[in-house]
Amino acid sequence: MGRHSTPAALFGVLILLIPLVITGPAAAPASARPRVAADGAAVVAETAAGPRALDLTVQSPAMGGRQKVRLLLPPGWARDAARTWPVLWLLHGGVDDYTAWTRDTDVERLTARSGVLVVMPNGGSCGNYSDWWNYGRGGPPGWESFHMTELRQILERGYRAGTEQVIAGNSMGGLGAMLYAARFPGAFRAAASFSGYLHTLDGHRPGDDSTGWGPSFSCPGTDWRRVWGDPDDQAAVWHAHNPYDLAGRLRGVRLWVAAGNGERGPLGRLPFTDPVEAAAGGQARAFAGRLEALGIPVTTDFYDGQHDWPYWQRELHRAYPALLQALGA
Repeated sequence: MGRHSTPAALFGVLILLIPLVITGPAAAPASARPRVAADGAAVVAETAAGPRALDLTVQSPAMGGRQKVRLLLPPGWARDAARTWPVLWLLHGGVDDYTAWTRDTDVERLTARSGVLVVMPNGGSCGNYSDWWNYGRGGPPGWESFHMTELRQILERGYRAGTEQVIAGNSMGGLGAMLYAARFPGAFRAAASFSGYLHTLDGHRPGDDSTGWGPSFSCPGTDWRRVWGDPDDQAAVWHAHNPYDLAGRLRGVRLWVAAGNGERGPLGRLPFTDPVEAAAGGQARAFAGRLEALGIPVTTDFYDGQHDWPYWQRELHRAYPALLQALGA
């Protein structure tokens, strides 16, 4: 989960065209430079959302409709530049959207002089950064295909994105960061998870009530079995989307794992122990232990804290130098 701007919201969820500078908020049609993926996904509009922020509207076959993406453009960026820029992907949590990181952190200030292209795509309220199983039928929503095939091609073909890329995310976005790094070897030089659910089958036994596991936890009001199916009947699908089970694929990726224990801590806004972060913290520790058992280096930051933006802002600042170092930026 991600949209926790107040303690009440946290508890309630629980479970342009631009030659060099963006000058205004008006929407603009696509320019002449190709911004089309191999499957026909294309940018159909651009909107300036701030001094460096550019919002894209992408018509996505994988999603069966239009999706939003926010970019933070680096200094000196130009659409027709001869050079490319390294990329930082920031994925948002559940019950949130592509505006989360600019709304609830100082990422614009943090990245202002770093020379990186920041990519913040919509990931859905309950997308889980996966192409949904849909009871074996497949089809939309295909979040993984939208991000890792369509959007990546669009960014590299039309927005001067380089192949040097790192990825990070909070909550559901932390799950996504590790999933994408593991499922697409070589795509990312580093991956960071802040309170991500990194062992979605932690403690699950065959035959247990599946409610509260994996996507069921972050999909209130949604048929969560559409995502990966049932953890017993579709065990192979679950294992294929569980960072703990995919840990061996992360060798060679610089890894950062941070999570709290649910206690209030120095930045806490809830007057009680947060069970959401307690669960995330337990899974993060299990995941880090699995990496260590495999001999895969990981930097960890486990702390007293809750499932909330003040901690994710802090963890982004702590992880950011390592992410830049991995990019060579």
